[in-house]
Amino acid sequence: QTCALPISAAPMPTGSMILEGVVATCDASGSVHLAAMGPEVAEAACLGGAIESLVLKPFETSQTAANLARLPEGVFHLTDDCLLIARLVTGSLDAPPACRPAAEVRGWVLEEMCRAYEFRVVAADRSRERGRLEARVVKVHEGRPFVGFNRARHAVVEGAILVTRLHLLGAEEVARQLRDLRVLVEKTGGEREHEAFRLLEQRTR
Repeated sequence: QTCALPISAAPMPTGSMILEGVVATCDASGSVHLAAMGPEVAEAACLGGAIESLVLKPFETSQTAANLARLPEGVFHLTDDCLLIARLVTGSLDAPPACRPAAEVRGWVLEEMCRAYEFRVVAADRSRERGRLEARVVKVHEGRPFVGFNRARHAVVEGAILVTRLHLLGAEEVARQLRDLRVLVEKTGGEREHEAFRLLEQRTR
């Protein structure tokens, strides 16, 4: 199961930033549910410090929100696999990637990740369209090393966010912005980046 990247609707608190990644929660049967999501983290944590907390903002109508309301714990993954993110937001992921049980929470850790943060929700505000879930990190997993920056991967992530805004921007505007991003993919991307971008373009059409 998949869901889309949330859309930032409010100003970011001072000293915070958003990290794009993948959140894994458990559905009612205990199976893994994946969602591309960008939680807020402390800015200092992204400058060499440890990430000790997350603020997740899933839409209240999403499966992720329902899962966390029933079982308020999960795993946030940092990954450079832009194809996975593209498959999540376009609903084209046939089956979840390989994963293993989490150590401290009831959840799942993706095998192919750069870093994973097991978390428990400690406070929740579900009074609006998008919830605000404050979570404490209880376990960190180190995965494969992050190779480095690539403009094509960043373009895919930006394109994925655009696709989640189709209902707000309209297909014509999203397609226009994707055309600008395509140049970066063509110049600097490999096969996975090209495949990911094709999925985004197909979803827009």
